[in-house]
Amino acid sequence: MKKLSARRRHPLAALVVLLFALAVTGGLYAAFSPSEAKADDSSAQSLAIEEGKKLYAVGCATCHGTGGQGTSDGPSLVGVGSAAVDFQVGTGRMPAQQPGAQVPKKKKIYSDAEIEQLAAYIASLGAGPVTPTKSQYSPDGADVAKGGELFRTNCAQCHNFGGKGGALTNGKYAPALDGVSPKHLYEAMQTGPQNMPSFPDTVMPEKNKQDIIAYLDTVNSDKSKSPGGLELGGLGPVSEGLFGWIFGMGAMIVLTIWVAARTAKAKKS
Repeated sequence: MKKLSARRRHPLAALVVLLFALAVTGGLYAAFSPSEAKADDSSAQSLAIEEGKKLYAVGCATCHGTGGQGTSDGPSLVGVGSAAVDFQVGTGRMPAQQPGAQVPKKKKIYSDAEIEQLAAYIASLGAGPVTPTKSQYSPDGADVAKGGELFRTNCAQCHNFGGKGGALTNGKYAPALDGVSPKHLYEAMQTGPQNMPSFPDTVMPEKNKQDIIAYLDTVNSDKSKSPGGLELGGLGPVSEGLFGWIFGMGAMIVLTIWVAARTAKAKKS
């Protein structure tokens, strides 16, 4: 018998093989690539935490304890979150120069990268407010009028209606808010630093925080106008009342003396 000739391949066989190879390749990529990306992210985060731990041991552990548990010189940092670290260290309030009723703002001593590493380490100690993204604190498109209403209701009692700050009790004070970055304003509302109450999203939604930031940006800008003329620092009734007493009463006393002198002269003549 003659040998059977080799079967001829179907014209679509090569296409089927190619599609099968592509499917296998795609499956392998889907199976392994995300894991590699996750591993890279995890590795980068672990490195940031490790570097942050070193920075913490040098600059923070003396007051806050070796594990962030707190001491008599500094509160616990467990659960304060990365947002609190970014605010306190980013505004130069921490590390503190000396103890006192309130830690003032000063020039920061850590770079942005180091602040992120410190924040990563503190965040690893316990869940807390997370450093906001630009889309969260950007005032673009926010309602300035609504922000003014919210600010006067929740903040003006301490910070003054224009954000100029004010005195509190026992040597404490509410700092002026002009010149503060939108990011730090948002973080302050998130975390409630020092004497300030906190306004988490459950109490004050993200949109409302943006409205307040937009209001402060508007009233403290160069384009802001004072319809009443001399604003006396924008400090409200205290400074305006003091101005009235000093200059108003002073003018009345001078006028009274002048009238009395004129009257005495008239009687003598």
